[in-house]
Amino acid sequence: MTSAPPTAAVLLIGDEILSGRTKDKNLGFIADYMTALGIDLKEARLVPDVEEEIVAALNALRTRYSYVFTTGGIGPTHDDITADAVARAPGFQMGNVFVMAGVPKIMNAMMEDVATRLTRGIPMQSRNVEFRGGEGDAAQPLGQIQRLYPNVVIGSYPFQAPDGFATNLVLRSRDLQALEEAYQAVCRMAQALTAEGKARGWA
Repeated sequence: MTSAPPTAAVLLIGDEILSGRTKDKNLGFIADYMTALGIDLKEARLVPDVEEEIVAALNALRTRYSYVFTTGGIGPTHDDITADAVARAPGFQMGNVFVMAGVPKIMNAMMEDVATRLTRGIPMQSRNVEFRGGEGDAAQPLGQIQRLYPNVVIGSYPFQAPDGFATNLVLRSRDLQALEEAYQAVCRMAQALTAEGKARGWA
């Protein structure tokens, strides 16, 4: 039986993100990086440059997850207080907390070093099926497939295609056999629904 994969959380720090002056780019990068390392990113929080709130968030996250990554608040400006908050020190580690820069280019470079210190899991594999129909059309049969393959995470993401409603069906799992079986089942489901839609004049 395989052991549970490592888990992680991200704590984004900065009044400038909350005010909208800065658009965060770090969360997506960290999420992709964790996926590649086989680490499950479970939670993300955003807090202002207030020491008490940073401390409270870190204390909650560091006991719940294998790793916590903070971004922002370690520069030389007057409101960069993360270093002091974590100590009650640019890029450093304290226990399972990794304090990273908020500037994406710098943070990305820091992650290359941090990655060497992380316990890795088995990376998630994914499959994608594009279904030419609405999300609701696939909900019931997709739920049946999900119950048959509990080790596979199945998500549906609707979008507007040039010829009408469409849905991306995304399957993710560390169990490659279950993933392949579920993928084939979803492909058959999508084909059947598409044929039914055409017969009724929906597509």
